[in-house]
Amino acid sequence: MNTGRPLPEFLPSEPCFGPELFAFLDDLRAHNDRPWFHANKARWEEAALEPALVFIEDFAPRLEGISPHFRADARASGGSLFRIQRDTRFAKDKSPYKTNLGIHFRHNAGKDAHAPGFYLHLERGAVFVGCGIWRPDGPATQKIREAIVEDPDGWLAATRGPAFTAQLRLDGESLKRPPRGFDPEHPLLEDLKRKDFIGMVNLDDAAVTADGFIDEVEAIYQAGAPLQRFLCRALDLPF
Repeated sequence: MNTGRPLPEFLPSEPCFGPELFAFLDDLRAHNDRPWFHANKARWEEAALEPALVFIEDFAPRLEGISPHFRADARASGGSLFRIQRDTRFAKDKSPYKTNLGIHFRHNAGKDAHAPGFYLHLERGAVFVGCGIWRPDGPATQKIREAIVEDPDGWLAATRGPAFTAQLRLDGESLKRPPRGFDPEHPLLEDLKRKDFIGMVNLDDAAVTADGFIDEVEAIYQAGAPLQRFLCRALDLPF
């Protein structure tokens, strides 16, 4: 049925990012201090900030097609793009800037990186695409583990199905011992021990600056959608 609303028109899939991104991040790694960054702020904006915001804006209709409950917020601060400044308050490493670019399309109900989301990490030699939930708090972790126990077939379908495994692998940190209150002989014990419930795939640096990168990211997120759906259901969130 035609509702009268225009269908979304995806922009051409030319790359948003150029080789200048990695060149800037390399130089930032070698000169990670505030005077250098301020002297090269124009490079940061042209090579990293502006292309990232274009990518986020271009990805918004694609994300809507995966789920309307995740947001692509193309703002320089407070949106989907992580700050380049590091939080050094409790870190031994006091270098002020990250040497990567991080984009997090988080769930509407989330307020930080610990919410369900789709993630893109751009760093020389460490490009990866991920989805799921990283380091959820105690109550959320408990709910996810209980959901795995209550619906093991649903968990296996979401994380072992051919669409998922063709694109992604389960990743993240795990407990060394079985979590308290769960059967240490459970057949999915290794999944119950997880502290992160994420699917991830590494990509070559060249993929970032090639035609079709945004299409590749979309395909990976589509493959991870069953995992997100399972996690959202476990946390009583809409998908």
